[in-house]
Amino acid sequence: MTALKFYTNPMSRGRIARWMLEEVGAEYETVVLEYGTTMKAPDYLALNPMGKVPTVTRGDTVVTECAAICLWLAEDYPEAGLAPAPGTPERGAYYRWMLFGAGPVEAAVTAAAFGYDPETPEAYGRAGWGNLAAVADALAGLLADGRTHLLGEPFSALDVYLGSQIAWGRQFGTLPDRPGFDAYIARIMGREAAVRARGLDDAAMG
Repeated sequence: MTALKFYTNPMSRGRIARWMLEEVGAEYETVVLEYGTTMKAPDYLALNPMGKVPTVTRGDTVVTECAAICLWLAEDYPEAGLAPAPGTPERGAYYRWMLFGAGPVEAAVTAAAFGYDPETPEAYGRAGWGNLAAVADALAGLLADGRTHLLGEPFSALDVYLGSQIAWGRQFGTLPDRPGFDAYIARIMGREAAVRARGLDDAAMG
């Protein structure tokens, strides 16, 4: 299999993609980009017109957006066992909550960080993400039965992507605390691939 090229910055959401790359055991070349310079250079904008990271390429294949990268890698490396089998209830939940992370979680956390969090019923109804408290409650519901991971017992790409959002939200105080969060974060962040990925990114920070 052709090696991957991974464009990132260690102070970015690229950390999520790095963890996923390590979980699947991919061989990849890391290209560290700098904000405002190489991240906005024409050759990189040809890959990612948003001028953001991460981006993963293999030959002519270009994948951006952390959720898409996690989904793609899980399917491209089936031997890693990070995606539920097609046709199972878990597969539906996998897609549902992966895109919940890319949609409501991302929007709620970002909007609240900029000082907007819908409070009135009208505003809640118009905002696709509802509000931050509702998002936190929904995430806590995934762990309410004491399950080990977000889909139950097996670890999946969902834990890499949505689990990272929960962990970062608690680390930086952008996501309200809920029962089960701390224990879940400790479990997933203690994984060998997660520790290895953090070490690589921390080293890249110089």
